[in-house]
Amino acid sequence: MSTAATSLITRNARRHAGFVAFVLISGLAFYKSMSALVQYSLHDDSSSHIILIPLITLFLLYSERQSVFATTRTSTGSGIGLAAAGVILHLLTNRSFFPQVGNWSLTLQTFSVILVWLGGFLICYGSAALRAGAFPLLFLLLIVPIPDAVLDRIIYALQEGSTEIAYLIFQAVGIPVLRQGFLLSVPGVTIEVAKECSSIRSSMALFITCLLAAHLFLRTRWKMLLLVLLSIPLSLIKNGIRIATLTLLSIYVDPGFLTGRLHHEGGFVFFLVAMLILWPVIVWLKKSEKPPGSVSSAM
Repeated sequence: MSTAATSLITRNARRHAGFVAFVLISGLAFYKSMSALVQYSLHDDSSSHIILIPLITLFLLYSERQSVFATTRTSTGSGIGLAAAGVILHLLTNRSFFPQVGNWSLTLQTFSVILVWLGGFLICYGSAALRAGAFPLLFLLLIVPIPDAVLDRIIYALQEGSTEIAYLIFQAVGIPVLRQGFLLSVPGVTIEVAKECSSIRSSMALFITCLLAAHLFLRTRWKMLLLVLLSIPLSLIKNGIRIATLTLLSIYVDPGFLTGRLHHEGGFVFFLVAMLILWPVIVWLKKSEKPPGSVSSAM
């Protein structure tokens, strides 16, 4: 560790201790909501990433500590105001002031806790540190469960797009195929691209990966946005390849592929396929970036 980094940590040691204490105390105060969130993450495919997000946030804050904590000062007023807004939102949610259908209650409770934590960060470190650490702090929003109504639309779009990609793959390789909604009929088998086949878990993982890659490797905002948006068609392509591959293996190798381990646990394999497609794009975007501080030779 460099001398500058060591000095920075020492200078802000009390602030770090204060913020850790604030998070622990607030975590105990909102224990019921946090416990429900962990259980939701462990049992819902669309939210399996949630328990990893705080760890990634801590890693980002630590790795970027020299810029995030370069200027720190107490912002008591704004911090208390933001934390108070979070507490009020949590109280209103618990008293059924907002819709309780589906997971709306957990969504709002989690968002309210994040507001409280951001308020604590402001109190301990100030607005300059909040701006400098905007990405890792806002990255925490990914622990907020997607409302069921929105999630259903996302899954439907994944089903529809994945079915179309698989249909095009069958046509491209010369396999006769008939599509009826989410049903694909090829010689010897008819498959349905059900909700469980939408690959929402790996699609979320791909989105998060693109988000982190854009932050870590790119500086130009439109290129960062482009990389994140690429996760959407890439998710459909990845899932279409998965559906077509499993179907072809079931026809020409073993029918058990449609119900075997590759079907139920092979999401990671096809996630790697998506990463192989994405990697050259990341390399190209990074190479196209101008070096920091470069000045055009044209005068």
